[in-house]
Amino acid sequence: MTDASRHLAIDAGQTGIRALLRSGENRENREKTFDFDGIRTDRHLVPQLSEVMARVAGAADVTIDTVSAGISGFTQSDADAAELCRLGSEFGVRQVFLAHDSITSYLGSLGDTLGAVIAVGTGVVTLAVGAQDVARIDGWGYLIADAGSGYWIGRAALDAVMRDYDGRGQATALTQAVRAEFPNLETVYLELQGDPSRVSRIASWSRAVTALAATDAVAAGICDAAAAELAHSVRTGLRRVGEDAGPAPVISGLGGVLRAPEIASRFEKDLREFWPAVNLRFPSANGLDGAALLPSLGAQSALRGLVAIARD
Repeated sequence: MTDASRHLAIDAGQTGIRALLRSGENRENREKTFDFDGIRTDRHLVPQLSEVMARVAGAADVTIDTVSAGISGFTQSDADAAELCRLGSEFGVRQVFLAHDSITSYLGSLGDTLGAVIAVGTGVVTLAVGAQDVARIDGWGYLIADAGSGYWIGRAALDAVMRDYDGRGQATALTQAVRAEFPNLETVYLELQGDPSRVSRIASWSRAVTALAATDAVAAGICDAAAAELAHSVRTGLRRVGEDAGPAPVISGLGGVLRAPEIASRFEKDLREFWPAVNLRFPSANGLDGAALLPSLGAQSALRGLVAIARD
């Protein structure tokens, strides 16, 4: 990439899409950031990414040489990379690097080193990297997986509220919190089913869970269960790549859910039961930083083979 070239990095999550347009190789050169609505994993990804390219190119009035993206729900597809490169040619795009957002989350926090990274937002995915193997744990979507994610926590909250309402479950302060938005609890499911933003809307209830965890047993129990799921995913990933035997594996936690102390402290406690000296980090780097690093992965990197690449 020359000083005259422009690189567009994209972090495409379900809650929101962030994009970074950088001119030249150095951060001292001009950078612009952009924010868009989240990726829809039930729709074809390439047109959504193409729209991001078009909007950035139009807003900045520039051509773009390289596009690299970490994408929620992405399956490693050279065809998708080739299609995006073709669609981007009108904006000057000559090369495209696409990866699942677990790859870019990993790079953004630990770089090309050994360990495990768990990224917990609306969804959740863990990536563990060993000397020779890479293991992805979960990240299989809100319908069948994403244990411990924001959506998983929010859905557990709504489930607890409806159990309280029916008399099937324990009384919880979450009920009053939900009633503030949905006075008639019997119509909650209808409103959510008809809302195209229902995934992020349900995930938003994770904040009520953590806010009430100190005083409400049901909310505290949901936090405990979420943290246990997250720790279990990390342990599984490290075991699969042979990095679980040491006393202090390097583990990084990213995402809004782990910024809540009510989840992070429980998560750390669960991990330290297995590795008392675990090197646990909650870095400020993110998936957007990792997406920007995709083009620089070396040929020998275990992660390189998980990146779909296309050039004109």
